[in-house]
Amino acid sequence: MSAHARGLAGVPATQSSISSIDGEQGILAYRGYPIDVLTEHSHYEETALLLLDGALPDTARLQAFDTELRNQRALKPEVIGMMRNLPRDGHPMHMLQSVVASLGMFYPDEISQPTSARSYADPDYVRTMSVKIAARMSLLVAYWERQRRDEKLIEPRADLGFAANFLYMFTGKEPEPFMARLMDACLILHAEHTINASTFAAMVTGSTLANPYSVISSAIGALSGPLHGGANQRVLHMLDEIGSPAKVEGWLDKKLSQKEIIWGMGHREYKVKDPRAVVLHDLIEKLVQHRGGEVSHYYAIAHALEEAAKDRLAAKGVYPNVDFYSGILYTELGIPADQFTAIFAVARTAGWLAHWSEQIADNRIFRPTQVYTGEALREYVPLKDR
Repeated sequence: MSAHARGLAGVPATQSSISSIDGEQGILAYRGYPIDVLTEHSHYEETALLLLDGALPDTARLQAFDTELRNQRALKPEVIGMMRNLPRDGHPMHMLQSVVASLGMFYPDEISQPTSARSYADPDYVRTMSVKIAARMSLLVAYWERQRRDEKLIEPRADLGFAANFLYMFTGKEPEPFMARLMDACLILHAEHTINASTFAAMVTGSTLANPYSVISSAIGALSGPLHGGANQRVLHMLDEIGSPAKVEGWLDKKLSQKEIIWGMGHREYKVKDPRAVVLHDLIEKLVQHRGGEVSHYYAIAHALEEAAKDRLAAKGVYPNVDFYSGILYTELGIPADQFTAIFAVARTAGWLAHWSEQIADNRIFRPTQVYTGEALREYVPLKDR
């Protein structure tokens, strides 16, 4: 029997120049720029354009891209009407996947390209669709939050940047600059992460020359799973279960003895602390300082859990990943737990679109093989003789 790699672990499926990971050193870089540098000096619009174009933009290119994003902050009334007919208690990720998949029906002229690799790889088409999808994703998540709370929908403001406008539409209040900057950093951190499950789903769908809304919808479906994007919501539930910093060690020892998952701990790619978790940890510390030393209940438990886990798991290369602290920061921004992964999707759209563009530029449909383990050829037995 031929060997196969479960989950395609370690199997190169493509070549890419978009992002890279050094798991031993704990470095994630977008187009060669380390993630900690980008969160300190860049903003989401510039980072998204870096991922899409391959280089840091000059002032004119960035202004043009930012203007295009702001101009696309709109949805047809029919789209919003369809959202109103969805169950309000449905998970935001189910809403997002369903509605994004439907956008090709509401905007048929946008996807009326000939079904050839050359037309789909046209730079103008890719750029136009990337801007439209990136802008609309944030609207869908914000509108859904308002709608399910039976609150008035907040119209976008052209004078606010991407992160600030999203928080404004989501909460109904213009965020203070410090909080908007935290949101901006979170979006940058989640924008891209090489060929993960959702990105691979987007690439496979894109390789069939499916329309870009279907491409992003397939990626959203993959991201929704608790082993991928849904883990940050599980972390908060875990912290609720622990209850207090004093209970951390007993809780952790029990879970480890039962070989249960410690949500937000460990990553297949990193042998040290996830560089995104490092940045998020630092952002929370800055938030604590901003609030005069006030430490949130969740952060106190999480910090104690990380310290306890060092003694028990560090030797195995298990450290906090991006999900460990992201939910805590989102909570401080006024975002409910079931929306964490949807916001992850808003951010990751830039990476998905960059990989979609890269895939169709030199396209070949994905068609992996398999190791067959079923029966050999055999005779069919009529029903009456069985």
